[in-house]
Amino acid sequence: MEKVSGLSHLFLTVFLYCFSNFMVVPAITDVTMSALCPGKDKCSFAIYLTGAQQAIVGLGSLVVMPLVGNLSDTYGRKIMLTLPMILSIFPLVILAYSRTRYYFYAYYVLKTLIAMATEGSVQFLALAYVADNVPETKRASVFGIISGFASSSFVFGNLCARFLSTSATFQVAAAMSVIALVYMRVFLPESDVNNSLCSNSTETDCLLEKAPSNSNKWKLFKTLPSVDETICLLRTSPTFSKAAMVAFFVNVGDVGLYASLMYYLKAQFHFNKDQFADLMIIVGIAGSISQLVLMPVLTPLMGEEKMLSLGLFFSCAHMVLYSVAWAPWVPYAAAMISVVATFALPCLRSIASKQTGPNEQGKVQGCITGICSFANIVSPLAFSPLTALFLSDSAPFHFPGFSIMCSAFAAMLGFVQSITIQPPSPAKTCSSTLV
Repeated sequence: MEKVSGLSHLFLTVFLYCFSNFMVVPAITDVTMSALCPGKDKCSFAIYLTGAQQAIVGLGSLVVMPLVGNLSDTYGRKIMLTLPMILSIFPLVILAYSRTRYYFYAYYVLKTLIAMATEGSVQFLALAYVADNVPETKRASVFGIISGFASSSFVFGNLCARFLSTSATFQVAAAMSVIALVYMRVFLPESDVNNSLCSNSTETDCLLEKAPSNSNKWKLFKTLPSVDETICLLRTSPTFSKAAMVAFFVNVGDVGLYASLMYYLKAQFHFNKDQFADLMIIVGIAGSISQLVLMPVLTPLMGEEKMLSLGLFFSCAHMVLYSVAWAPWVPYAAAMISVVATFALPCLRSIASKQTGPNEQGKVQGCITGICSFANIVSPLAFSPLTALFLSDSAPFHFPGFSIMCSAFAAMLGFVQSITIQPPSPAKTCSSTLV
């Protein structure tokens, strides 16, 4: 892959950014429980507060992510990457200084507000950057490589969290966020959207039809992605609409899983920061092997559609295994299934990417991220009360992992929908007036 070597600065940017954010994940549950319910292994208030944060962030992202993608098509990927990378530093600095109750509340509010405008933006802008520079035939493999670097950062971040104290973890994370920002600004070249590798006659044409103009609208709103534009994306390509549906159900399941899993493991098996880190290291290693080694080999042989379905099937399987865990070693066994489950998202993003032309990659990745954000609203509203109920003493029946089983059912709906996705047809006709 000739162009992949030219993406090395993007890969390292993604690695550093994800490293700084992932290394605090094992510690945040203990910090939350310590601030809100000191000395307890069960805390409904913490579960509800986490769920409320996810729903609020999802609501903000639903509105903002398509806008960010649209603006990146117009002004460039690097410019739009800068803002979320700057803002992500400040919540980490708060917990690096102190993790007492009031500092935690300050972190919670600031993190929620910032995530409403930035959640998922670095990841999908990186995918749009790749789509600018890599032809369709190799795009799925390079999307997998990007996910592999993120998984590798997950491993190294959790290794650091495993051996550092909680305070040192947040201090190192804040420092790495600054390094990631500086590296990106200094070394990452701007992606030339209009003159990219993908802008040749063999590539897919623009998906969006010309939107009807409205002379009564303010000039500002001509640059904003409208509801009509999103509906046009979904209506014009059956493959894209199916991919969007899969993205919704998969994220409902994933958000439900990760909103419940740590509180479930803490209540059932008294896991702490170190056990969470061990579990996530296994997940990260499995994901790295999958996306850096297996995906580039298997995707050309099997095709993205089959790889998507295969990944979703095993994603359901590992959620089911978590939900019925009967001993502390079972979650570790479930985590190992991630070696196959992580096929799904890079393949899904690549399928969506191939439905659009070179000037609309930001819009389409932003649209998929916005749909995922809608799932982030729905999932906590459904799963947070279930988690709190079935981990409490007043559960209607004894099944502590019931909410995780429901997450597996949502992922199964995504799997069923993925089976209906066929390889994309090459020709779509339209051009957007919103670029």
